[in-house]
Amino acid sequence: MMVGLSLSLIAGSLVGLQNIFNSKVNERASSWATTTLVLGLGFLASLTLGLIVEGTHLFAPHPMQTWYWFSGLIGVGVVTCLVQGIRLLGPTFAVSIVMAAQLGFALLWDSLGWMGLDKVPFTFSKLIGVLVIVGGIVVFKLGGKRGTAREASKVPSGRT
Repeated sequence: MMVGLSLSLIAGSLVGLQNIFNSKVNERASSWATTTLVLGLGFLASLTLGLIVEGTHLFAPHPMQTWYWFSGLIGVGVVTCLVQGIRLLGPTFAVSIVMAAQLGFALLWDSLGWMGLDKVPFTFSKLIGVLVIVGGIVVFKLGGKRGTAREASKVPSGRT
């Protein structure tokens, strides 16, 4: 379990770092150029590391549903939408929404057993957990609009 937790924490930090890099590339290039660069370099790195680690066994996948072969197309949508979301909303807010949506849909797909997943019983505690995260995002976004240090510094001295 500790290995899974550690890998998940590393993945989360890498996703956050990748989003920063992607948004910086998007400042200088179009969304499609950014997506092409991100996924193209990811392909080259994955292919190289896969060949180093697995050798030619890399090209001998186990039988699977045909549509799973096209999961990389989903990556195009992920990168394109996230780059635009970060541009429009800022990194923290956009990534927060992505994480909440990811958790909400994972709960839905787990509970319904869709896409070949083992069906996991839906509980209200799981729903409350997702709603607490969504509430945290709302507090994060709306909480910064009142009583910030920047606003306080705009108040002339002697007035409250």
